[in-house]
Amino acid sequence: MQTILGANGQIAVELARELNRKYTTNLRLVSRNPRKVNETDALVRADLLDAGQTAAAVEGSDTVYFTAGLPANTELWEAQFPTMLRNALGASRSVGASFVYFDNTYMYPQDDRVQTEETPFAPAGRKGRVRAAMASLVLDEITPPETSPQSSPGPPSSTGRPGPRALRTP
Repeated sequence: MQTILGANGQIAVELARELNRKYTTNLRLVSRNPRKVNETDALVRADLLDAGQTAAAVEGSDTVYFTAGLPANTELWEAQFPTMLRNALGASRSVGASFVYFDNTYMYPQDDRVQTEETPFAPAGRKGRVRAAMASLVLDEITPPETSPQSSPGPPSSTGRPGPRALRTP
């Protein structure tokens, strides 16, 4: 089962179409008011601010896609995005599902530099700080502790956060 959290947005709709077309028809679309994209979609109502509802929504999932969005309101982002993401990560972890995170570029320098995986976070403004914290939460979830011999910290960012870390296989 492939589960899309925040399933009514533009990214989620295109993702559901593409997954259905090229990968599987076993899709679950989750939002407060879900709508089918494909005829075979399963719909689940859930508020991602509620950990229990989020956990129930991902039960039986192999992969969970976090595509949830909020209106462009800074206070709303600060108050709700971190909780939604923590609930989604915790629910995915509890069922052993892979987690796919869609993001924007708010946490990166807002200039004409080319951005790569090594570009350090340099958020400008409150929304950028929210997205940097969220991306850091995801990176911390998917990478081993820095004390592990398997991890390799990337270059430090201007915010003091290590850059992306990569796993090394023996």
